[in-house]
Amino acid sequence: MHVDQLWIHPVKSMIGMPVESIDVTGTGVAGDRTWAVRDEVRGGIRGAKKIGGLMRLAARYRDGFDGPVDITLTDGTTVGTDDPEAAARVSADLDHEVTLWPLRPADDLDHYRRGAPDSDDLLEELRSIFGRDEDEPLPDLSVFPPEILEFESPLGTYVDAFPVLVMTTSALRTLTEALPDQVIDVRRFRPNVIVDTGDEPGHPELGWQGRRLRLGEAELELVTPCPRCVMVTREVTPDIPADRGILRHVIRELDQNLGMYANVIRPGRVERGDPVELI
Repeated sequence: MHVDQLWIHPVKSMIGMPVESIDVTGTGVAGDRTWAVRDEVRGGIRGAKKIGGLMRLAARYRDGFDGPVDITLTDGTTVGTDDPEAAARVSADLDHEVTLWPLRPADDLDHYRRGAPDSDDLLEELRSIFGRDEDEPLPDLSVFPPEILEFESPLGTYVDAFPVLVMTTSALRTLTEALPDQVIDVRRFRPNVIVDTGDEPGHPELGWQGRRLRLGEAELELVTPCPRCVMVTREVTPDIPADRGILRHVIRELDQNLGMYANVIRPGRVERGDPVELI
């Protein structure tokens, strides 16, 4: 096995950028999800679970991973996070008032605290977030870090639950074969690392829970499969349209999961083509 693709997503829920190498740190991938939008209508940091139009915007670092981010809007124009008009232009594109925020310190609890729900009915709220029909199961929330019940993300980060998301070429190929009339594109699924698993069939990473993955200089602990939510149903580009069928397949055939969440055991540099060892 080897590293096939590496992705960084500068702004939470926006289209990311493929890169040739990443630096894995103790809290995740350097440069990944260093910005997010705050919902100025209902409060709280939000992603595309709530503001679906975020998935149609693309984000790229202008220079290095510690500099401004350029956001490409749906009309093809670009605005930088250092532009005083950035929040207004993103809000107009989303038709929803937001502000843009870099990561804040982990002790800024109010910044990370969840905003108001859309429904007072907890089950209705969870079904909306996870894109579940009434007859479909919700994920087991006990696998997530407990702080995300109160906060939008683990404190000091904008990741959903764990620092790194791993997928395989086998998974993408198997989905394409199972759903030939639907658009299977990595940008729907937002992994950091895609491992080339050759001709191995199915979704091999779903069997890696509890094991470790050595890739380049880094080592990851594969914690739990990633339960998929409403985000994979969103439109990404005109060529990657809204599609609820992909999520229906993942729920029905894959026990709701696609990809593996991972914690960082050993930080280090990872490059495309690096060998990957499952231990």
